[in-house]
Amino acid sequence: MNELLNTESKKKMSFRRLLPLLIIVAGCIPFFALGLGDYLSFEALKANRDVIMTWTAENYPLAVLAFVGAYILVISMSLPGGVWLTVTGGFLFGTLETTSYVVVGATLGATVIFLAARYAFADYLRAKAGASVRKMEDGFRENAMSYLLFLRLVPVFPFWLVNLVPAFIGVPVRTYVVGTFFGIIPGTFVFASVGGGLAAVFDSGGEPDMGIIFTPGVLIPIVGLAVLSLIPVFYKKFTQRNSS
Repeated sequence: MNELLNTESKKKMSFRRLLPLLIIVAGCIPFFALGLGDYLSFEALKANRDVIMTWTAENYPLAVLAFVGAYILVISMSLPGGVWLTVTGGFLFGTLETTSYVVVGATLGATVIFLAARYAFADYLRAKAGASVRKMEDGFRENAMSYLLFLRLVPVFPFWLVNLVPAFIGVPVRTYVVGTFFGIIPGTFVFASVGGGLAAVFDSGGEPDMGIIFTPGVLIPIVGLAVLSLIPVFYKKFTQRNSS
């Protein structure tokens, strides 16, 4: 009897741990099945420019909530389209407003997938971790906040991977949230500013420069911030070397 109860209890615990993963998978299915990713493109935004702008102006609070909600879903389910959502937001709401909306939505979405990874499939991910993940793990163990800020500022690894790895190596939730929030601000501002200039791009018949973040005038300051975020790591290694 006790063995039967223990088996049932383990099944319930296993289901609860897998529930976040099942929800994420369920959310991804309609996205790809319905081809929703096709609407996150320059062409789609250009074709529906007037309709979207009119609706946003007439329903601004709802538009903001819908935008933030969409961003939470895209990030939490690791779906493609985050950059284009940011550009679209810049076009509809303005650069500064979009930066604040995206930072909130992306941080909430990243936290959702972080918690899902920690409680649902951390053991599996750790077992399957490749060389790149192990390199990230070493950095996080050195100084979680500094390394997370660095990876958010400079996309050395994919955004979704940086969302997951801290979950199964014990990075505190507070550290993860703070590092994500502040680390994504510069890049978000750049792409939101691209969206802010889309009206002129549409009128001229051109296309937005999505590679602007890699131009020296933009990339160098971001890399500078990333290097500054690693100062605590360098200082720790320096003091350890002198004390040995």
